[in-house]
Amino acid sequence: MSSIDLIDPEHLKDWLVQQRWFASKSREVAALRLLEAAPLDTSPEPQMVLAIVEVAFGPGTHELYHLPLGLRHVDEGWDEGVICVAGDRTVYDAMVDPALARRLVAALRQEKRIEQEGGEGEEAWAFHSVSGLPPDDGLDPVRPIGVEQSNSSTVFADELILKVYRRIEPGPNPELELLRFLTDHGFDNIAQLRGWYEHTGRLVDATLGLMQEFLPGAGDGWDLVLDGFAADGGEAVLADLADLGRVTAQMHSALGSDSSDPAFAPDEPSQEAVSLILARIDDEIENVFRDVPETEATAPIAHRGLEVRDQLRAFAHAGSGGMVTRTHGDYHLGQCLKTGQKGWVILDFEGEPARSLPERRAKRSPLRDVAGMLRSFAYAASASELQRGVAAPEDWEERARSAFLDAYLDEIDGRLLPSGTQNTERMLAIFELEKAVYELRYELNNRPDWVRIPVAGIVRLLETEVA
Repeated sequence: MSSIDLIDPEHLKDWLVQQRWFASKSREVAALRLLEAAPLDTSPEPQMVLAIVEVAFGPGTHELYHLPLGLRHVDEGWDEGVICVAGDRTVYDAMVDPALARRLVAALRQEKRIEQEGGEGEEAWAFHSVSGLPPDDGLDPVRPIGVEQSNSSTVFADELILKVYRRIEPGPNPELELLRFLTDHGFDNIAQLRGWYEHTGRLVDATLGLMQEFLPGAGDGWDLVLDGFAADGGEAVLADLADLGRVTAQMHSALGSDSSDPAFAPDEPSQEAVSLILARIDDEIENVFRDVPETEATAPIAHRGLEVRDQLRAFAHAGSGGMVTRTHGDYHLGQCLKTGQKGWVILDFEGEPARSLPERRAKRSPLRDVAGMLRSFAYAASASELQRGVAAPEDWEERARSAFLDAYLDEIDGRLLPSGTQNTERMLAIFELEKAVYELRYELNNRPDWVRIPVAGIVRLLETEVA
């Protein structure tokens, strides 16, 4: 019997639910099962095992998690990321161990394939390399990134970054799909894909991890804007945001450029599909405004839920919603890096982690990404005073919107957008309203001091004249 077989599921469950990437902290775990475990290689110490566990909740509901595990003899006294002791081995999270992180890179380099023991070749762990990876002695230093909420990432030699997906679902991860597609279609403003690994078989076909180039010294758009307020009131950064508008349009045009690939071919949504989108947003407005407390911050929108829903219906009188394509799905200033060599680089194509994988792979209007970025400008303008003590100029948000949007609309493949400027503006307003209402719910539940930011966005949209 191996040490893995001796792991107490209760110990594993107790550790798992405390991890920042565990997706269902508010749900009670009924049971945990270790479904599969495969040794990565034959190295005696430390050992590395790739595992998939099932976390069960209520009847018929469960989640799958990918756990790279490390095993060291208890005599070593290993004390980082410890899960439990099984037999004479300390079992721990392999992603805190540089030696084991290097072994994952070696598996990518070798394009290793591991057949699950007893699986008759149907269950396998497969590693893929896109381009040559450095040898082991070219990977130092190795450092985990400890700020993520849904994944675990490790940086190697400030040149490569390995992202390990924790919660997994059947199907390709959208980040892998979009990076491969954008690379094949000549969009260079991304961190280049270097490799990935996956599980295939009857249990699940799923992407488990992805390696990209790492861009040291690059600052994200959020810090760039906030630094700009301190430097010159955000004046110089407006040109950067115009560049970002152009790059965003190039990304959307690339994603909508291939009608031969069913997963990416742009589609014209049916009227029924558009009506369902509007109905979903309408329901969200109703639900959020039912629970809005009466405070000083919420006073500008108090008792205005019906007015917000009426404004949604006014925006919805657009003749055409435009095409739907694959999109970034979680687009904001923090997902964009400004580099010296490439200019803007767009990151994190995984989509919103709280959404299911089918939702994250769904085709949507590219204007939904645009709305996310415009809301990010509003947040930056308000957060500057909250986080840095520096107020943004009153007109900065409007100027930033204009700089980004003008460049975006000049560059985008017009076939993807609604027909006519008026229809485009209306659809964009719908997605901004959707985003602002989502933000309102989030801030009420998590950051009451920030509630005034989505409130101001909702008020602005209520005051928008509908032609």
